[in-house]
Amino acid sequence: MVTLPAFITPSPSKISPEGCMSIVGMAGAGKTTIGKEIATLLNWAHLDSDHVIEATYGAPLQHITNSMSKDAFLDLESAVIQRLNVRRTVISTGGSAVYRPESIRYLQSLGPILYIAVPLEIILERIARKPERGLAIAPGQTVEDLYYERATLYAAAATFIVQGGSAPAQDYAREAAEWLEATE
Repeated sequence: MVTLPAFITPSPSKISPEGCMSIVGMAGAGKTTIGKEIATLLNWAHLDSDHVIEATYGAPLQHITNSMSKDAFLDLESAVIQRLNVRRTVISTGGSAVYRPESIRYLQSLGPILYIAVPLEIILERIARKPERGLAIAPGQTVEDLYYERATLYAAAATFIVQGGSAPAQDYAREAAEWLEATE
C-alpha cells in the first residue's frame, strides 16, 4: 500500500469531469514542455505527475525508479495520479502512466487525454541527451521495446493525437488548445 501526503488526497466530493486535459506519450515526447504551453494559452495551471512523485519522495525520479521494481513504481505512479484533485489544469503524466488502466480511467474522468506521438528516432535522441529523466523500464527491455509496447496504449487512451517532433512546442500547444476550446 502506498501512503501519500494529504495535499494529493482527493476531497470526498466527486471530482468534476470539467477543466482538465491530460497528456500522455513517451519520455522525451515533450509532454511537460507542451503541457506548460497549453496551460499558458488556456490560463490554466500545469501539473507534472513525475514532479509530484519527486516532491513526495524528495528524490529525483530516476533514483525512485531505480530503487523499486517496475511494477512497484507503476503502482506508485497510479496511486499518485488517482489522488490528484485538480481543475482547470493541464496534467503532464509520466510516460508509463498508461500501464495502469485505473490511471487512464481516472484521467479520462477529469477530461480529454492528448497523446503526443513522436517518431522513435527523435525519442531516442532526446532520451540520450537527458538520460536522468526517469524511465520505468524492466531489466532487459530497450527504449525501442517500450516505444512499440506503449504506442498502442497511448493511442487507445487518447481523445486527441498530436503528431509531435520537430516543430516548436508552441505550435503543438496551439493545436491542442484550439481543439480543446472547439470541443467545449
